[in-house]
Amino acid sequence: MATYILKRLFGMIPLLFGITIVSFLVIHLAPGSPVTIQTDLNPKMTAEARERLLKFYGLDKPLHVQYYNWVKHLVTFDLGRSFATDNRPVIDKIKERLPITIFINVLSLFLILMIAIPLGILSAVYQNSLFDRSTTVFVFIGFAIPTFWLALLLMILFGIQLDWLPISGLKSVNYEYLSAFNQLKDRAAHLLMPVLLSAFGGLAGFSRYSRSNMLEIIRQDYITTARAKGLSESQVIYKHALRNAFLPIVTILGLSIPALIGGSVIFESIFAIPGLGQLFYNAVMGRDYSLVMGELVIGALLTMLGNLLADISYALVDPRIRIK
Repeated sequence: MATYILKRLFGMIPLLFGITIVSFLVIHLAPGSPVTIQTDLNPKMTAEARERLLKFYGLDKPLHVQYYNWVKHLVTFDLGRSFATDNRPVIDKIKERLPITIFINVLSLFLILMIAIPLGILSAVYQNSLFDRSTTVFVFIGFAIPTFWLALLLMILFGIQLDWLPISGLKSVNYEYLSAFNQLKDRAAHLLMPVLLSAFGGLAGFSRYSRSNMLEIIRQDYITTARAKGLSESQVIYKHALRNAFLPIVTILGLSIPALIGGSVIFESIFAIPGLGQLFYNAVMGRDYSLVMGELVIGALLTMLGNLLADISYALVDPRIRIK
């Protein structure tokens, strides 16, 4: 197992550099640059000032030289400095925002697992029942409704018309003057809609995966044999079928972690949550190349680590699988 993990970790290095090359080329091919963003709306900006800005950001050099300089910093775990006016280190900006995004996505993932997997399993066990048909309708609605549109509807209903929930930020203006219990309530009220929206699409997908995997397992011969031996239906489902049905779900779970963080761009921008998603959106709009590359590197690492954790989890879920 240890040898396998080390091989996979070392194999991630060339893959990561391949991802960075493609990402670096793509973001530089996009129209606009940090200099044009900062100077186009300034009538007093001269050509000499633009040249100085290009030299300051290192954008006057050929693209391959820019990438080489960026990689030199990357191997020392330095993601460079932001092209924004504050010129802060990229790693500091990410450190500030990452805990918020991770916290929201952990809550979302927990909600998905607690609801979607049992929902899918029960739909498979009671196939073609009223419960199964109802959950199928719910799933199709979950797949069909755009998250940003649903977010706007919820904001209008619960935030404006009913005035039950706040529609932006993580805390109220008077947060510091509230008691500890009211501060907790205030945080929960601000997080309720973002967490539910983050989990909504995942609920639909995971419940369908759980249902299809469970249906495939309960049609196997060994399940028929277990029933023929006189085992109760609960023993057949939860002792024999459920563990094998978890194998594909483990893979999807590992790969869903970076997908959840990528989806944070939508609801963090809509709800004005100062997380990693909002930071990435602002970086793209401002053509902040260093910050965009820093977040893409983190996303690539999360994707590869999620894939590795999924492979390792196979051995934990199913003892028949052993990684040498």
